[in-house]
Amino acid sequence: MSINLHRAQDRGHADHGWLKSYHTFSFADYHDPAHMNFRSLRVINEDYISGGMGFGAHPHQDMEIITYVLEGTLAHKDSMGHQENINAGDVQKMSAGSGVTHSEFNADLKKTVHLFQIWILPNKRGITPAYHQITVPKSFKDGLLLIAGDKKASEMLPLQQDAQVFIGRFKAGMTYAYSIKPKRGVWLQMTCGHLTVQTQALNNSDAVAVQNESGFAIKTMKDSEFLLFDLV
Repeated sequence: MSINLHRAQDRGHADHGWLKSYHTFSFADYHDPAHMNFRSLRVINEDYISGGMGFGAHPHQDMEIITYVLEGTLAHKDSMGHQENINAGDVQKMSAGSGVTHSEFNADLKKTVHLFQIWILPNKRGITPAYHQITVPKSFKDGLLLIAGDKKASEMLPLQQDAQVFIGRFKAGMTYAYSIKPKRGVWLQMTCGHLTVQTQALNNSDAVAVQNESGFAIKTMKDSEFLLFDLV
């Protein structure tokens, strides 16, 4: 049985002036052999990008890349011909597959963009690159919302991996029981709020890894939002 807490302050950190980035797993100049990945979940970066700044055109290959914008607007352009704005509340997924080049910039010259970028290792290499984007419904306020998965459905992002990604939103004082199927594990990544997973207390940007459990209980002390990854 295993429920392991990962505190926000224990993440890797890079401050480039225009970019402040927090790395849950080893990334770029941050390397920790004990924190390379969790199953197929390879990267969780929490980024703050200054107005008008961003990442110039750069390549990716064989990776499922998910971007969830919490505040601001991110301008995306790629070699597949997509040129899109990813607004607060939008979730974008790019399958890099056989190879894609893209750029990401803060679309506003003054306001900071706050986002989570996630990389999931695909179960098949060399696929044709693909782009998808959805908007989280404004009506979604409580419960779990499936935003990405390996099943084909128009309302969610398709993943080239046996994985499901949820956004969880619960009001203060709520309890919720999540069941885990055999041989699977769960990573719960806070975006904001305060809750407990079993006896572990989580606050803004904290996370918890759950393995070899049949499930766990969530109890919220404040209004809370999190990302939940259910992985083989």
